[in-house]
Amino acid sequence: MKLWEKGIEFNKQVEKFTVGKDRELDVLLAPFDILGSLAHAAMLEKAGLISEADGTALTSALVDLYHSIEKDGFVIEEGVEDVHSQVELLLTRQLGEAGKRIHTARSRNDQVLLDIKLYIRHEIRQIVEITGKFFATLQQKSEAVKTILMPGYTHLQIAMPSSFGLWFGAYAESLVDDMQLLLAAYRIANQNPLGSAAGYGSSFPINRQLTTDLLGFDSMNYNAVYAQMGRGKVERIVAFALASVASTLSKMAVDVCLYVNQNFGFFKIPDAYTTGSSIMPHKKNPDVFELIRAKCNRIQSLPTEIAFIGNNLPSGYFRDMQIIKEVFLPAFDELKNCLFMADKVTKELEVNKNILDDERYTYLFSVEEVNKLVAEGIPFRDAYKKIAEAIQNGSYNPSVKVAHTHEGSMGNLCNDKIAIRMERVVEEFNFQKMDEAVNALLKNGKK
Repeated sequence: MKLWEKGIEFNKQVEKFTVGKDRELDVLLAPFDILGSLAHAAMLEKAGLISEADGTALTSALVDLYHSIEKDGFVIEEGVEDVHSQVELLLTRQLGEAGKRIHTARSRNDQVLLDIKLYIRHEIRQIVEITGKFFATLQQKSEAVKTILMPGYTHLQIAMPSSFGLWFGAYAESLVDDMQLLLAAYRIANQNPLGSAAGYGSSFPINRQLTTDLLGFDSMNYNAVYAQMGRGKVERIVAFALASVASTLSKMAVDVCLYVNQNFGFFKIPDAYTTGSSIMPHKKNPDVFELIRAKCNRIQSLPTEIAFIGNNLPSGYFRDMQIIKEVFLPAFDELKNCLFMADKVTKELEVNKNILDDERYTYLFSVEEVNKLVAEGIPFRDAYKKIAEAIQNGSYNPSVKVAHTHEGSMGNLCNDKIAIRMERVVEEFNFQKMDEAVNALLKNGKK
């Protein structure tokens, strides 16, 4: 079944090539296609474009179909082109002519736009929730080991004293900024494109504000042409936000892979979370973090890949946009899996409490020694030269105690303030509005 069929035989090889992975990926969009259809049916009835009886029948059938997907999943039958065709086919089988009326005043173009935006909202919420758990783990670890010192590096050379509390806390705060970017992407995605039809609106007297309210969107894409131009743009913007989270994870994974190396020895990963070698019996490999690094680096390439698919297209719809789905939709599960595993293994990271007993870290405290002289009244540049000379002539003998008190330092991590920032960002998503709208829609299909 194809919604555009005109009784002309279609070449099978062309059909296979043009359908691509739509039937496979559209299964992910099925519940959101049904939610969109529920709102659309309610609007058609309100606008007098379908009868009350047809509206009631469509609503009941769609709600049942939504719940059946939750229970048993969704299958796009052989020969059916996409999720939109399958939903309409199921409605038509059950309701006859009423099922066919669901497509009044809309196109597959604005259907897929809507489905993707609803999918994005749902997936971003899950990303926010799992990121929140990982953030909490990082903050808990930061507080638990905040007094334990570790080396800090610049140019991968021993630099100044740091602490495990500072290290864990740094990645926690990084996630706050990632959530801020994700919030911006969510707000751009949370605009209703339904009613733009094929990209030029409809001659039917539809009510786009009604579907916007029914689906719990913040606003709508008002201009019908821009609504279509948003295909690819929204995905790219969201991909940038996902890439930001991935960047934090990737950098942390690099650190862990270095720090569990025997030459560093800062962390130990429990044996149950490592893999071994087929030839070297002593090996305990940090494969989880290596794969997080690789997967997150791939996610960071996603905005560029989406841009290359769509950046030379004029306004209007083109089939090129189908390929964006293939690279975009799976990225959410990839990132969620990375966040889940990072959280799970980070909870079990064991800290080496005695790293700085090794004499190789003696020079970490050179700046502390300079600062002590400055506190005694010696100009900084003179103090710097004095400690440099002591290092050169072998008389350097530092104290290994540090006392940092300023905001964001080892002695004043400000984890509580960072937690407040994260809480405020998450509140701004206002997922409750989305939940209330969807629940009301599933309850009776209309307001």
